[in-house]
Amino acid sequence: MSGTVKSTEAAENAIRAIQNIINGGLTEQINQLDNNGRILSDPNNWDGPLAITFRSTTWPETKSALDKASQELTELSQQLEQIARNIFSAGGR
Repeated sequence: MSGTVKSTEAAENAIRAIQNIINGGLTEQINQLDNNGRILSDPNNWDGPLAITFRSTTWPETKSALDKASQELTELSQQLEQIARNIFSAGGR
């Protein structure tokens, strides 16, 4: 690993763009998917052979993936914020 630190304007713009995507709607859309998945998983709202498959297999697997994605996006956003702080405190752009 090189001891050189480099931060281009393109890198800084990419950090901000990713943060804006995460904070500007992607997390909310994941929450909406979760809410609607829970509604479809309730046999009072939807039942039958496909509904049973959905709530017993499809949704639990999807919910797990959504939870993991949400957690990883939160961690990514935190890491990007730390990177941006480090760049600016080191006299970067």
